[in-house]
Amino acid sequence: MTIRVAVVGGGPSGSSAAEVLAKAGIETYLFERKLDNAKPCGGAIPLCMVDEFDLPPEIIDRRVRKMKMISPSNIEVNIGQTLKDNEYIGMCRREVLDGFMRDRAAKLGANLINGTVYQLDIPDNDNDPYTLHYADHSNGTAQGEMKTLKVDLVIGADGANSRIAKAIDAGDYNYAIAFQERIKLPEDKMAYYEELAEMYVGNDVSPDFYAWVFPKYDHVAVGTGTMKVNKAMIKDLQAGIRQRAAKRLEGGEIIKVEAHPIPEHPRPRRVVGRVALVGDAAGTVTKSSGEGIYFAAKSARMCAEVIVETSNNGQKVPSEADLKTYLKRWDKQYGATYLVLDILQRVFYRSDATREAFVEMCADIDVQKITFDSYLYKTVVPANPLTQLKITAKTIGSLLRGNALAP
Repeated sequence: MTIRVAVVGGGPSGSSAAEVLAKAGIETYLFERKLDNAKPCGGAIPLCMVDEFDLPPEIIDRRVRKMKMISPSNIEVNIGQTLKDNEYIGMCRREVLDGFMRDRAAKLGANLINGTVYQLDIPDNDNDPYTLHYADHSNGTAQGEMKTLKVDLVIGADGANSRIAKAIDAGDYNYAIAFQERIKLPEDKMAYYEELAEMYVGNDVSPDFYAWVFPKYDHVAVGTGTMKVNKAMIKDLQAGIRQRAAKRLEGGEIIKVEAHPIPEHPRPRRVVGRVALVGDAAGTVTKSSGEGIYFAAKSARMCAEVIVETSNNGQKVPSEADLKTYLKRWDKQYGATYLVLDILQRVFYRSDATREAFVEMCADIDVQKITFDSYLYKTVVPANPLTQLKITAKTIGSLLRGNALAP
């Protein structure tokens, strides 16, 4: 007899959890509402994710080896000079990445259910099962057929608007909005973005984040993010990035418009009873870079590994204390990364003066090396003390020159 686990949400986080559980022979149910879903998202993945999650080359549309940082006054800094020949940032379409990871989990034995989970009934003791109420869409209708499923554990991988988080009263978090247009460019314009991505900063494109032009398979994703959730403002900011990148986007045709909430920090409660939240549902997106895919998949994998371990490969039901081991490990491994990126966002994204200083700092080779190493390999690489000192001095110098330290 093995335990039964429901994983709600079939994005990179849900699929990663389901894969680990299914491989261990645990009875796993993976729920996904829309099997062709294309989440609005920059779609950038770090090099370490390709290896760690065994992703085949064909799901990566572009290998970005050059990055332009563009300041409020349109000063352009090329970053990426420190990259080795085999290093790159992977750009993928979410519908391709998600579909691949979900199908792989199903092939390994997870029961894939095309369904919308509407309600989770919480048992009043530690032994009884949880009951999921869901609409099964396998009959091809949007309404689906209402069904129930009883399970021992639940993993909520159902994104920023997580119903599982609401069911366990996980608490709220602030969220940002990412807005993006997919734009098909004429061939000559697309050639410019062959292996190049751009990040724009400035009050005109985002008061507290950045805007981007990221290359995809046959188009570019042009978007912006902000914590100031206001429809009129987001329209203005998108107009801002379209204007800043106008020459490069000439002759382009919008093929899709997308928007999505992005959590700003972890939820107050990420494990309650035998329910654990992972990915966006837990709030694993980083500040400053707004990166989510790798951390979503990684948090889910860690959570599933703890379940396999503490259940003795599915032989006994893990307790809340067992599940919380996942949080302890997660916070120990990535706590410092989140803290550093949070400080960076507070310091550098608060005015156009600080943004100018930030872009100036990005021109420095030592800064580029440490930034790319920590992004590509997810380790906050400790530079040697002299380099560290040099970077600190340059940061302060940049801030002073931009009058950015003035309140």
